[in-house]
Parts: sequence; C-alpha cells; structure tokens
Amino acid sequence: MEGTSIDGASTPSPLAKWKADFSRAFQYYLDRSTPHSFNRWLGTLAVAAVYFLRVYFVQGFYIVSYGLGIYVLNLLIGFLSPMVDPELDVLEGAALPTKDSDEFKPFIRRLPEFKFWYSITKAFCVAIVMTFFSIFDVPVFWPILVAYWIILFLLTMKRQIVHMIKFKYIPFDIGKQASVNF
Repeated sequence: MEGTSIDGASTPSPLAKWKADFSRAFQYYLDRSTPHSFNRWLGTLAVAAVYFLRVYFVQGFYIVSYGLGIYVLNLLIGFLSPMVDPELDVLEGAALPTKDSDEFKPFIRRLPEFKFWYSITKAFCVAIVMTFFSIFDVPVFWPILVAYWIILFLLTMKRQIVHMIKFKYIPFDIGKQASVNF
C-alpha cells in the first residue's frame, strides 16, 4: 500500500506535497500582487512582448495569435459589461440608474479587474508554450485573419458602446465623481 504509514494514516506522496507547496506559494504571491495593479499590468505587457517577439521571429503561429485575440476580446467584453445586464433584468428593474431620479448604484463589472488581468496573463503564457510545438503552426494567410479580427472587434465594440449609451453607464472611474446640484 503506497502512501500509508505503519499506523494506517495516509502520508502524501512527494509529488503531491510538492504540488501543494507550490500551489500555496503561488497563491501567496498572487495575493501579495493584488494591490499593485500597475506593476501587474507591466508584467503582463512584458509577457505579451515576449509572445509577440516570438511570433515575429518564428514567422508563424498565426492561428494561435488569432485564438488569443478572440479570447482577449471576450475577456474585454466581460470587463466592460455590468454584472447585472439591465436589458435582461427588465422585469425586476434595472440595476443601473436610467433616469436622474433613480437611485445611484455603483458599476460592478461582470469580470473584475484582477480576474481580467490574471486570465490575460495566463492566456499569453499558454500561447507562448504553444509556440514551441509545431502542431499549432497551421499555415494560413494571416492578413485575412487580421482583417476578420478587426471587423469582429469593431462590431463588438460598437454593440458594447451602444449598450453603454442606452443604459448610461461608464465602466471606468475617471477622476472623483461629484454630484452637481442646480
């Protein structure tokens, strides 16, 4: 019986212990990085630069880049969207104020900034690893992928901006909010 001591108690295998220690240390550093958003995003920018340089010098992996772009666009939509969509929550009343007389309710994102950052960073790391395997280097005509992604981005952002205007919300904190009384 592997993993059991003489008295019948279960002892973890060295691999399981290493995995638990690594997971605990990783979570510790992840928790410590939470308040340092500027530094986190700088790190992500560095990882993205490594990925783009790798793709540029290898001259391939355009499908991986396209998939990464679609995934980042999906994350961006979640980051810009409110947690409760006023369009879908019409019966219970809108979560965001639609008139000046409505009660103020703060904007709560569907995808919080930390999870947005973590998902993007993880996606770039996975994409970098994928560039080391030739199976993911599918030959394609990359200008068509770029054009399609730009069209998809513009249509998606147009829909998102129309939604923001319709329900009068801004997903960013721009300066100190002050109420104006006339």
